[in-house]
Amino acid sequence: MSVTTADTPAQSRQAFPAAGVRRFGAVNWLGMWTLYTKEVRRFTKIKTQTVVAPMITTLLYLAVFALSVGSLRPAVHGVPFIVFLAPGLIMMTMIQNAFANTSSALLISKVQGNVVDYLMPPLSPGELNVGIASAGVSRGLIVGTATAVAMIPFVGIGVAHLWAIVFFALGASLMLSLLGIIAGIWSEKFDHLQAVTNFVLLPLTFLSGTFYSVDQLPAFAHAITHWNPIFYLIDGFRYGFTGHADGSVMIGVATTVAVNAGLWLVSDRLFRKGYRLKS
Repeated sequence: MSVTTADTPAQSRQAFPAAGVRRFGAVNWLGMWTLYTKEVRRFTKIKTQTVVAPMITTLLYLAVFALSVGSLRPAVHGVPFIVFLAPGLIMMTMIQNAFANTSSALLISKVQGNVVDYLMPPLSPGELNVGIASAGVSRGLIVGTATAVAMIPFVGIGVAHLWAIVFFALGASLMLSLLGIIAGIWSEKFDHLQAVTNFVLLPLTFLSGTFYSVDQLPAFAHAITHWNPIFYLIDGFRYGFTGHADGSVMIGVATTVAVNAGLWLVSDRLFRKGYRLKS
């Protein structure tokens, strides 16, 4: 006859870990992947709005500049003006869409009252950062790639330094994804988010050499531009296509890494404190 005995305390502790001990190990890979795919599906379901529309808008920018001033503008450092302009436009649409993806995800969840969907799962602040920011990076890269492919029949852009294209595309998408997370957490209504877009993101983008070479600026404006991190993103990305940079590419690499690290720490801190998320 078999005798069933009760679990010993040691067996119970093995079956039911103490509070705060995560059953899935140090990193919740499945949770991060689930969050990432959820955020990616959120924008791919409406790809006409989130991918096709930005691509068409950027092509319209290119067409307007090509038809209005393209033939009148001299070459920039030996590069035809339209070829010089194209990488800046691609980078501009990448960073705008990376920012829009993360900021809108968090703000819409707060406005609709379902931000708890981010807070309830067993995900650490770092894992939330990775999942949400990675989706923003994916949208930026998808839109940027689609725009670049659409430009090829109209602009003879080549590849001078592939590593620079890849590094600055990833770095820019991550930077604006993290900034979007911070803006989305800080904003309590759409007016707040629009203020960040209109008074921070757009001026930094438009005054960073997207449409011109900063070497043409007066001395004081030239110096100020070099304090704009987006300048280094556009300049480094353009260097990857044309082989020419208005600033130091290595300083651009260091600035991109430093700014991303700082933004990561800020967004991680906001998630840990639950700032404007738990109240």
